[in-house]
Amino acid sequence: MPTAQLEDISLYYELTGPETGLPLVLSNSLGCTLEMWDPLLPHLPEGLRILRYDRRGHGRSGVPKPPYSMGQLVRDTEQLLDHLALERCVFLGLSIGGMVAQGLAVKRPDLLRALILSNTAARIATAEIWRDRAATARVQGLGALADATMERWFTPRFRATPEVAAWRAMFADTPLDGWTGCAQAIAGTDFYTTTAMLRLPTLGIAGDHDGSTPPDLVRETTDLVAGSEFALIHRAGHLPHVEQPADYARTVADFLARHDLHLAPNTH
Repeated sequence: MPTAQLEDISLYYELTGPETGLPLVLSNSLGCTLEMWDPLLPHLPEGLRILRYDRRGHGRSGVPKPPYSMGQLVRDTEQLLDHLALERCVFLGLSIGGMVAQGLAVKRPDLLRALILSNTAARIATAEIWRDRAATARVQGLGALADATMERWFTPRFRATPEVAAWRAMFADTPLDGWTGCAQAIAGTDFYTTTAMLRLPTLGIAGDHDGSTPPDLVRETTDLVAGSEFALIHRAGHLPHVEQPADYARTVADFLARHDLHLAPNTH
């Protein structure tokens, strides 16, 4: 089992693809494990060195007692990349993963070649909303939030399919301490000023039916980065790579190609 024992956390990860390939880091949404990327992997270009990992409090990683801070989540990822000797990565972060991406790009620009900010923002919802959700979860369990979360995550068409049950279960099975800890981290994060300082190739991706981070919010954050690009995935919600994996992968591949990022770092 590939587990990295870092400073104060044990993180589970999977690293696949040729050692000479372009490193692509996939960073998960709140309430998801690294398996959330399974629908996307078959559609991505060949030859990538793909890193997926379970954030602290999720999946097979350690579950410390909350609260967590966004600084901790960024540091976890920074230490994992250093542990694996991965640098000049393309970092694709979705939702809270996109917040980690923004923080890491400011703290350790040497680790990143480009950002893909998917269904995320410099600030997501309000501290009050996150406090209310966390309070409900602590009293009633995450199952009490599952139906409303599925409504924000997926289109009505997808929610009517049997496949939604697996995503509901993934969310509801998240350790309570892990979910509430990461929710507290989101509640305390506002990256508007620091993200506006970034200067690296950046792509924002939104789903046209996203009820968690609507397209205008994603675009607003993406526009903070000079020279950034934006793409809208149609007929998709907060996890567009699940509902439209081929379109999502094509959007990522086109971005890599436009910036010669499909080339491995040692080919420059």
